[in-house]
Amino acid sequence: MANSFLTREGFQNLQDELDNLRTVKRQEMANRLREASDGEDLIENAEYEAAKNEQAFLEGRIKELKFLLATAKIIEDLPPTEVVQLGSKVTIIQARRKQKETYIIVGPVEAQPTKGRISNESPLGKALLNHKAGDTVEVAAPDGTFKVKIIKVV
Repeated sequence: MANSFLTREGFQNLQDELDNLRTVKRQEMANRLREASDGEDLIENAEYEAAKNEQAFLEGRIKELKFLLATAKIIEDLPPTEVVQLGSKVTIIQARRKQKETYIIVGPVEAQPTKGRISNESPLGKALLNHKAGDTVEVAAPDGTFKVKIIKVV
């Protein structure tokens, strides 16, 4: 499977989440299971079943985080270039809007478009990759194609 591309901040956030799930959440889940199983017939205990399902979800998330962290490549370790790549901060202007927008290109795990962090696998991120300031690129989005001009790449 492919590597997870993460910023140092994103890596630390996932590590913090994993630590919290392993310690705090696992202990909370163990307590909840113990309370739900006290003195009742486990076959017909809805609370116990719900807790078991949550435990399975918790363990699945722990497994996913361990894999993401084990396969992570830190974006800041990539050599800087003049072209858009993972970790680049890109300022663009859309032909339709005439308004500048700035995004950081990140891996899909960290993408948060409303916070200016777009995935390298999104239509816009994919279109910007390997282009430089001054280039105009066509973006094939689900609601149609549009053009953006790259103003600045850092």
